[in-house]
Formats: sequence, structure tokens, C-alpha cells
Amino acid sequence: MDLGKVIDALEKFAPLPLQDDYDNSGLQIGLTAGQEVTGALLCLDVTPAVIDQAIACGANLIVSHHPILFHSLKTVSDSDYTGGMVMKAIKNNIAVYSAHTSLDNAPGGVSYKMAQLLGLQNVKVLDPICNAVRENAGSGVVGQWENAVPLADALDRIKRTFSVECVRYAASAQMNVKTVALCGGAGDFLTDKAKALGADMFVVGEAHYHRFLGLDSMALVEIGHYESELCSTVLLQDILHAACPQLETRIAHSECPVRYLK
Repeated sequence: MDLGKVIDALEKFAPLPLQDDYDNSGLQIGLTAGQEVTGALLCLDVTPAVIDQAIACGANLIVSHHPILFHSLKTVSDSDYTGGMVMKAIKNNIAVYSAHTSLDNAPGGVSYKMAQLLGLQNVKVLDPICNAVRENAGSGVVGQWENAVPLADALDRIKRTFSVECVRYAASAQMNVKTVALCGGAGDFLTDKAKALGADMFVVGEAHYHRFLGLDSMALVEIGHYESELCSTVLLQDILHAACPQLETRIAHSECPVRYLK
């Protein structure tokens, strides 16, 4: 399958016009559109180790959630972290495509995948955006568990689902949780929206300190940026398996760069 058809499949699910203004989703490092893709390696972040994995498994396409080229490069040099990766990818004829906020804002995107993993029902977009490209697009989601559960049980379910060893949260110890809002990554900008829609709990990847204040009856839970969005690799694989079943895809091995000292 040629690269252009793979990109078409990704952008049919997550059209580039859905991305936020600050973002740089799309083809980051390109082969020609007609070049044959030998395999796709899927990752959250493009790192030197991920490029090495692509080389080792013979994949000439890396599809990431976070863009490798988020900030502009003034020089491309192997003495620079990002520049070195760009050079290495080009030297090894590897294309890089990133679906960032285009995938976040797409119906069925990253937050929807989080909701699916948590077993939420009646899931709908938390903060819709007006966009002629796709209906029901927007940031975050909100849904319900079939039955309300005590706070401790809800936190344990979140830890197990997203394989996190610890969470940061603010909540009333006596509360029960049924309606859950979610936003992967730095989603705390939707805290007020989650409260207004009656969420018992709002789960995000990152939250600023002041967001934990004045929550009243809603719990705010921070699980880590990496941990909240790692499911994007599975989502990308689902998209490509459905649209390009003949394309070999692999999920890259990765570890969270942030460590916790217990």
C-alpha cells in the first residue's frame, strides 16, 4: 500500500481541519505519496529508540500521536534532540505522520478510547466544536457507569485500567461516582465544563494545582499525560486495521519518561 492511501485512511478518521490552531498534525517527514509502505510502527512519542525499532522491524512509516515537529526548527543537526531524529529518519527513508489534536477532537478519538477502556456507557463529547468537516467533534467525553461506585473503587478501577501506580486527586472521601468525564493529555481546561455537565469525576492526564480547588461535589483525577494517551497507539492500530487490513502494523515498545520515587 502506498503512503498516500495510508494517510487518506488516517485523515478520513481524523481530518486535519479538526486540529487546534496551535497544533502541527499531519505528515511531518515525508516520502512521496506514491511510495510503498513496508510497515507502520505506532507510538505516542517519536524518540530515537522508536526510530531504531522502525529500522529493526523494516517499517518505513512511523505514526505517532504527538508531533515530532511541534515547535519550528531553526537548524537540523545531530547535536539537537529533535534535529537528530529528523536526520536519522530521513537517512533511513522513514516517513513520520502525527495525528495529534486531529485525533483528540475526532468522534471516536482518544478520549472515546479511554471511555471504552473504562466501560462507560452513553458516551458523548464533552466540549463540542462547530466544524463542517465532522459532526460530534470536540474535546473530551462524558459517560456513565451502569452503577454508582464508591470513590475508592472508582480510583482503583482507573489505576487498573490505565496501569498507573498512583494518581493525584481531590475529592470528598464519602462521594460515589457514576458520571465520569475524561480528557487525555493536558485536559484540565475542561474542568468547569465537566462540572457544568454534572460529572461526578473528571479524569485527565495533567492538571494545574489551582484546578484542584473549589471542586465541590466533583472529583478531579490526574493520571499522567503519558498514561492517559498511551491508548492512542491502540486506536491508531484499530483505524489502520479497519481501513488498510493488508498493512502490517506494530505498536512500539515505550516507557513513560517520568519516574516516581516512592
